Amino acid sequence: MRTFDHFNARTVDEAVRLLKTHGGKARVNAGGTDLLGILKDRVLLEYPEAIVNIKTIAGLDYIIEDSQGLRIGALATLAGVANSPIIREEYKVLAEAAVAVASPQIRNMATIGGNLCQDVRCWYYRYPNQIGGRINCLRKGNGPCLAVSGDNRYHTILNGKKCFAVCPSDTAVALAALDAGLVVVGPREERTIPVKDFFEPLGNVLKPDEMVTEIRVPKPPANARQTFLKLTLRKSIDFAIVSVASVIAENAGICEEARIALGAVAPGPVRATKVEELLVGKRIDAALAAEAAEAAVAGARPLSKNGYKVQQTRVLVQRAILGEGLRS
Repeated sequence: MRTFDHFNARTVDEAVRLLKTHGGKARVNAGGTDLLGILKDRVLLEYPEAIVNIKTIAGLDYIIEDSQGLRIGALATLAGVANSPIIREEYKVLAEAAVAVASPQIRNMATIGGNLCQDVRCWYYRYPNQIGGRINCLRKGNGPCLAVSGDNRYHTILNGKKCFAVCPSDTAVALAALDAGLVVVGPREERTIPVKDFFEPLGNVLKPDEMVTEIRVPKPPANARQTFLKLTLRKSIDFAIVSVASVIAENAGICEEARIALGAVAPGPVRATKVEELLVGKRIDAALAAEAAEAAVAGARPLSKNGYKVQQTRVLVQRAILGEGLRS
């Protein structure tokens, strides 16, 4: 790796001040499970001049439930989220998403804030600089999205624009289904951004001098059935090919509320609003679930090699609505 200045921030204010001081040439580091690999492979357009370590900020790893719902500090580890009795009992879809990430070793290090802010896994974008030189693309500042005419097996089928890499975060999908928001702090203001609005085709909405400090999750309906399904090539470690998170509340067999989020098919998690509208007020059965699955992919525009993801999305949506798991 190249040399850089390293700072151990003791408070959020100090971290934000350091980010501002370096004028967009600093990066935040928490668990380091994503950033260190990016630095070693020199993926970024500009190598950072400074790394701001926020692991040294005491007390930012909390998991608290109050009258408004759940509050999770950005430094809470994925293992902590997955194993939290509160989350496993009341926010089950998030626990299922957290435990689906990578391996136990990575979950012990990786933070939920880092999982939300991690960079994409497109193989053109991630191509190591030391093996034949950088592969440029729009995400690196110039050039076309090479996946459009190249190997795009795992790229977007929905909302693709400029860059067709998909959001790799499993927790983002669950949090989108839970209507969660992210507390973002900068030198000028603190703002709360819905998870579903946090992602953009070329990254996320964070400004260079901002950081995520907290995740806020409203209480789901007491009778809600929560499901997270993730399809991968292997049972462990892999990033999702397609994932679906659902929060469905029924009363006397009739759907009162439905939230469905799709993952690994777009630049960010996608709320399937047409599916949600279709389910509410109706009795859920196999026929309705099949109709909803079709609605989930109505706007799909697959690339040359990833049309198979349309059918996989249909299947996962249908099984999530019916409360079924993945079959071997």
